[in-house]
Amino acid sequence: MARSDTRYREAYNRILAYCETLPLDAQIPSETQLGDIAGVSRTVIRRCLSRLAELGVIVWNGRDKRLLRMPRPEDRIAVPEAGSHSADLEQRFLDWVLRFDVPANTALSVAELSRTFDVPQHELKEFLAGLSRFGLVQRRPEGGWRLLGFTKGFAIELSDFRTILELHAVSQVAEAPVDHPVWAQLAKIRDDHVQLRAHMDSDFHEFSKLDERFHQAVNSVVRNRFTVEFQKVISLIFHYHYMWDKTEEKDRNAAAIEEHLAIIDALEARDAAAARNAAQRHLRTSKTTLLSSLRQHDLG
Repeated sequence: MARSDTRYREAYNRILAYCETLPLDAQIPSETQLGDIAGVSRTVIRRCLSRLAELGVIVWNGRDKRLLRMPRPEDRIAVPEAGSHSADLEQRFLDWVLRFDVPANTALSVAELSRTFDVPQHELKEFLAGLSRFGLVQRRPEGGWRLLGFTKGFAIELSDFRTILELHAVSQVAEAPVDHPVWAQLAKIRDDHVQLRAHMDSDFHEFSKLDERFHQAVNSVVRNRFTVEFQKVISLIFHYHYMWDKTEEKDRNAAAIEEHLAIIDALEARDAAAARNAAQRHLRTSKTTLLSSLRQHDLG
């Protein structure tokens, strides 16, 4: 695991332990004070606070931070033993693909990627072999791996199955009790959507992470072990879309923000039918965009 991620996990657990010493509704100290408590920078502290807010442990509105509920054991993040570098490999690989806009048919060198992600080559090969099950990468005859695109049939099947699962999840959210953590998550995600909308011209690239958080929050209400692998593919294709046409990215993300907000509005109104309709429109847009991107890359 990268040292920066390990520091974040350790800092988050320290802040969680500190919250355990506070009474309910207590004020959380400033980011600077929390940085002194956890021994990390304010950037890492903000990441910790975001997770605590998503889990409904705290409510965070600017400088006002209060303890919403007492921490539970399951709120902690596991910190792998030294030498375990691959625990977050998937996330870091996707971040790399997105950040550097890696195109389809890019040759992947195991040796170079091993150095980039600080993992043993055999672990990286196992990871790439896992991606190959979905047709996302393939072995090159001359050695190494190649990042592939997606066929039209693959995209259609994936989109249709995603629609079935997410519409079910939306219905479950609409029926969730008022004290369910998802409501605090959606409230924070709503605020983040509004903030990003106000800075779309400069920050539109940030939408991918926000999109992933939104869909993860909605899907989190459904406890089904058989959807885990599928959600990994969702992240790969819909949230990181590393082969999508970037020329319309800002307009596409701006439209998706409005679609997300429409879903959240309906969910907070406990209007399951309206939420499903809004979700269906959003998922239909995502499917259309994905198929369009395949045509842009001559894969559809």
